[in-house]
Amino acid sequence: METTASKMIILSYKLYTTEDGEKELVEEATAQHPFQFISGMDITLETFEKEVIGLNAGDKFEFTIPCDDAYGEYDEAHVIDLPRSTFEVNGHFDKEHIYKDAIVPLMDSDGNRMNSTVVEVADDIVTVDLNHPLAGADLIFTGEVIESRLATKEELQGLANLLRAHDDDGCSCGCDDCGGDCDHHDKDETGCCGHDHCDH
Repeated sequence: METTASKMIILSYKLYTTEDGEKELVEEATAQHPFQFISGMDITLETFEKEVIGLNAGDKFEFTIPCDDAYGEYDEAHVIDLPRSTFEVNGHFDKEHIYKDAIVPLMDSDGNRMNSTVVEVADDIVTVDLNHPLAGADLIFTGEVIESRLATKEELQGLANLLRAHDDDGCSCGCDDCGGDCDHHDKDETGCCGHDHCDH
């Protein structure tokens, strides 16, 4: 199939990581709830897109993305302490959203957005981890292409509107210290195909 920068690609997949030689299933998009994206829009990992963009409907795939081509090595320097006051709303700490293991969107002083994971909530600080949850892991994908075709003008416009609305909404705690329709398809969950996923 001809490669183009505006393909609608719909697929099911299972994502595994490996540790001590053992494969662990960490994410799945089923045929009933598939992952879909338009190529060339920086929605997925570039290496993931390159692996599937030339496939046709019905094609099965299995490939590994080394961590250097996925989310990089885990960096301890990306675990930082922020003042508890950073997470106050109307003068009160936002305990509904800020708790251990919560995924919290942040923005740095340059306007760069990132998701963080809350490591600990203490009396005066909140420790957050800015590493992607899959940092340091090689990603193993197996799956099948359900549909692969040129995206329509309506689909391209719809995506552009969605991205514009997301930019306008913002999702920042305004932190100066900090540097993607999925379950993994939820932007706050940062799925690995980049719904940062959406980054899948």
